[in-house]
Amino acid sequence: MGRGDLTNAEWARLDPHLPAFGQRGGRWNEHRKVINGILFRVRTGVPWRDLPERFGSWKTVYEQHRRWSADGTWDRILRAVQADADLAGQIDWSVVSVDSTSCRAHQHAAGARKKKPCVPKKRTTPRHHRPDEGLGRSRDGLTCKIHLAGEGGCRPMALLLTPGQWGDAPQMIEVLKRIRVPRPQGGHPRTRPDHLGGDKAYSSRRNRRYLRRRQIKHTIPEPKDQRANRRRRGSKGGRPTGFDTEIYKRRNEVERTINRLKNSRAVATRYDKRAYVFHGTVSVAAIRLWLRP
Repeated sequence: MGRGDLTNAEWARLDPHLPAFGQRGGRWNEHRKVINGILFRVRTGVPWRDLPERFGSWKTVYEQHRRWSADGTWDRILRAVQADADLAGQIDWSVVSVDSTSCRAHQHAAGARKKKPCVPKKRTTPRHHRPDEGLGRSRDGLTCKIHLAGEGGCRPMALLLTPGQWGDAPQMIEVLKRIRVPRPQGGHPRTRPDHLGGDKAYSSRRNRRYLRRRQIKHTIPEPKDQRANRRRRGSKGGRPTGFDTEIYKRRNEVERTINRLKNSRAVATRYDKRAYVFHGTVSVAAIRLWLRP
């Protein structure tokens, strides 16, 4: 077993959620060797062609990663390992925080074809495909932004990719809608945390109205301009927003979650041209965090 490969305990948790062998069109290589190759690339950020020979053909490893990113297999695996953790009581639902981080796009991430991609062997568009490929221009060049929600144990619950110049507040609702942890013993998937935390970038009347409608308690500071505007309107401006200082101290948990994700170099710097492939790369890094004890 090489450095960074799946341990026997991690493989035992992951194996039951992988697609079956021997599907139509031929047999796949051993899942464990191929997944270790994907993890090696996500951790180191090397070009696919430079994968060590112990993982087999680099093209086999890349094609499986691209295929599972396109058809949503990585998303299903992420939800499955989250469900196992929830069943064992290892998810801290008491405070879930939202935040975002910008990832510098490498020059190789630019230049994707304008033609809409298709899922291999299917006539469907890949999940998480974006016509803009999630790339935005800034003074520093091409950037991509990862919006995510993290639980108290510093592990990601849901994520969303956008171009780097997009704001945080308009994406909060979409990120919360992606929190969906199945319940193996029956019942609807859990989608609501007990409490939501965020910085003042997420303060907006639209977001607070959505959280109140879903009966989610929240701690989001109100910026000075919004506070002044509310006071200027008098009774029409509404009541002052509640703010719990002790709960707000836990917002660092989502920042630590981002730091743990960015330990993977292929996440800290985007090398993938297609947005759905990069989404799969970030999902693989998130799955590895959930597999660790």
